[in-house]
Amino acid sequence: MSDHRTYKKIEIVGTSRSSIDDAINNAITEASRTVRNMDWFEVVDTRGHIENGKVAHFQVTLKIGFRISDS
Repeated sequence: MSDHRTYKKIEIVGTSRSSIDDAINNAITEASRTVRNMDWFEVVDTRGHIENGKVAHFQVTLKIGFRISDS
């Protein structure tokens, strides 16, 4: 038996009013409700929204890899 795995990637966007880290954690937490076997993530874009000259919230685009095969 070989030690190969097959993965699929999805792209999602997480948001937070407080930090980039929270935006990442919010996205992963929400995805984990329906996506199983998540193994890794990659931040592909970071942006934010400005209101009255201040950061109003952060948006982080993630690619999440999850296993579809363990064979």
